[in-house]
Amino acid sequence: MKEARSISGLRILAIMAKEFTQLTRDRLTYAMILAVPIMQLLLFGYAINNDPRHLPAVLLDQDRSVMSRSAAEAIRNTGYFAFVKEVNSPREIDEAIESGKAQFAVTIPGDFERRVVRGDGAQILVEADASDPTTVGGAVAALAGLPQTALQGDLKGALATRQPAPGGAQAAGAAPFEMVIHRRYNPENITAYNIVPGLLGIVLSMTLVMMTSLALTRERERGTMETLLATPVEPLEVMLGKLAPYVGIGLVQTAIILTLARLLFGVPFMGGWGALSIGVALFIVGSLSLGFFFSTLARSQLQAMQMSVFYLLPSLLLSGFMFPFRGMPAWAQAIGQVIPVTHFLRIVRGALLKGVGLSETWPSVLALAAFVLVVGALSVARYRTTLD
Repeated sequence: MKEARSISGLRILAIMAKEFTQLTRDRLTYAMILAVPIMQLLLFGYAINNDPRHLPAVLLDQDRSVMSRSAAEAIRNTGYFAFVKEVNSPREIDEAIESGKAQFAVTIPGDFERRVVRGDGAQILVEADASDPTTVGGAVAALAGLPQTALQGDLKGALATRQPAPGGAQAAGAAPFEMVIHRRYNPENITAYNIVPGLLGIVLSMTLVMMTSLALTRERERGTMETLLATPVEPLEVMLGKLAPYVGIGLVQTAIILTLARLLFGVPFMGGWGALSIGVALFIVGSLSLGFFFSTLARSQLQAMQMSVFYLLPSLLLSGFMFPFRGMPAWAQAIGQVIPVTHFLRIVRGALLKGVGLSETWPSVLALAAFVLVVGALSVARYRTTLD
């Protein structure tokens, strides 16, 4: 029988030294060990904010009186609303909200001041794009006490009787006006209406980018890629042939997710099928091209996996899927604008929840098309370099 040997600290140290040396040689793995925790710390510490402020809003002031201006200024002073434009008609309000240029629309009716003076139930309408309930929640809550204080500087002299009682002890309905909140696209604040459509972009990213990069890197590790390189095929032909089967996989996943979203969660399908179809096609091709590009950079399946994870983290955190996009600082939003998932989520949510088409989502469609062209060109160029 083989004689048992005692544990040697020197041998353990030798193995440890060998592993550390291997890590330093694998520069990508070494970089990921340092970069991933730093990226998570910076993103969660600086970029994530569940209480976004200074949200873009449009104002329709049909009264244009002293009191209507005071009310609009009080709304602005809450810190949640930033009036980016003063519109002239309800149609302009619809266009601003449908296109995503405004999160809120404030309408002050033409008889606002007259009703306040008469105590005749004056109202201000605030329409919120509630397709993302988390984004608008804090802003809507800030409006609750606004009627008690907004017109304090105007209700003086003979109008002092319209002032609410001190300390909020006034009778119900005694406030000089009322805030009427209309949550568009998601009046019941159902979180699933926002999360489930967004999952389509995350699932496609996780599966297509990772599967493509791992599959092609695995071929290189097993040596089957060398056989392929010996055949008279062009780099673009290899790329198209490799990615075509995964396009079908992406379409099947899309059909499954949309079907279950409707059957299990009751997500409303408002239309916008043209924009949705083009967006899905571009996003699938772009994700596969990115996976192909990662495979040309990685020397092992581990490295391909690390690259995929490094791409997925900001896709989850900075795209508006998990946290409000407009709650992030300007630098984080700039990074998010580069991430294709951000634009894909806008297309999917706009089509399903708002029913908007290409005329409203064309900026996001163009962004996805540019991503496909750039990443596809880089993939082919990198593959040519690999052949050389």
